[in-house]
Amino acid sequence: MNIRNKAAIVGIGQTEFSKDSGRSTLHMALEAILQALADAGLEPKDVDGIVKMGANNDVFEIDLLRSLNLPNLRFFNEVPHGGGAACGTIASATAAVVSGMADVVVTFRSLNERSERRFGVSSVGGGVGHWMQYLMPHGLVTPAQWVAMFGQRYLHEYGHETDVFGEVSVLTRKHAATNPHAMMYERPITLEDHQTSRWISEPLRLLDCCLDTDGACATVVVSAEKAKQLKSTPAFIAAAAQGTGSRAEMMTSYQRKNLARIEEAEATASVIYPLAELEPRDIDVAEIYDHFTPMVLMQLEAYGFAEPGRAPDLFREGKLEVEGETALNTHGGHLGEGYLHGFGHIVEAVRQIRGTAVNQVDDVKTCLVTSGVAVPTSAIILSKEAY
Repeated sequence: MNIRNKAAIVGIGQTEFSKDSGRSTLHMALEAILQALADAGLEPKDVDGIVKMGANNDVFEIDLLRSLNLPNLRFFNEVPHGGGAACGTIASATAAVVSGMADVVVTFRSLNERSERRFGVSSVGGGVGHWMQYLMPHGLVTPAQWVAMFGQRYLHEYGHETDVFGEVSVLTRKHAATNPHAMMYERPITLEDHQTSRWISEPLRLLDCCLDTDGACATVVVSAEKAKQLKSTPAFIAAAAQGTGSRAEMMTSYQRKNLARIEEAEATASVIYPLAELEPRDIDVAEIYDHFTPMVLMQLEAYGFAEPGRAPDLFREGKLEVEGETALNTHGGHLGEGYLHGFGHIVEAVRQIRGTAVNQVDDVKTCLVTSGVAVPTSAIILSKEAY
């Protein structure tokens, strides 16, 4: 069975992004979900499915069941592996509605990542058991340090300097600067700003790292047939896929054959384009997971927008601008808008398909969204019309 364009995202919701939300993750999740349902013209009683990210281990479907007074959930699922799960929740929701296991499925991410829990701090506080016992002696105790290994290899493999990472930051911050919802609204940066920002873990500087953010996002997924009966403009799900590659770990899979390439993203790309019956050149907007800048370059290559080692050329040639061939992270991404484990990218993709984004690309027909890498990952392609 092909799922191409048989389901659609019909509702999106998003709280403000801040450094201190002043409320619980459950509270924010409910805000975003109610907003998404209202956007679709639906009510809580219509919901019969929920898919959550495993990373949201403080909000469970039963919490939402009671809080929203849902009559019954006949489909509920949890997708693991942190930021790699964002598009995976859409994949799961799509499978549910296409198979008839649910009619209206909510997916969400809610996070007090600035005021409550900091992903950027050392991971050894809870002990050194499991895989951390092998990394701690080498000083690899934070996500930035884990990704720095990939970034350093990329520079070495292709003969680049750290300015190629800076190009990613400059473009995404340019887009965030014109997005009133972004934490970095009206705060663009220059390449010099990037190059003079302090080291976090060489070769990564402060401006190579995503923001710490409080906030929540939600989507509503229904069948394509039902979508056409609702008030909102649907973003049809042309394809959804997940991938692990062959040497998957949680951001420390250094045993892979090549640290300068993202095996799990290449595996996902090899599935998602045939499912959508599209090619990279058919993608109008790419919302690429940007927790750290090196991974943006490697994903652009994995998803076919450039040959290995050549993604920096896309920035230098202006191909990723709003007016370029494939606009990149038009909302400002994790580096400029806020870090919600990729859910902001999904919300922005729907806006681009609808034609309602702040940095709207002309005549958008397709949008690729990717999820976290160096972990088991996922991706979706949204389309304006069923085809």
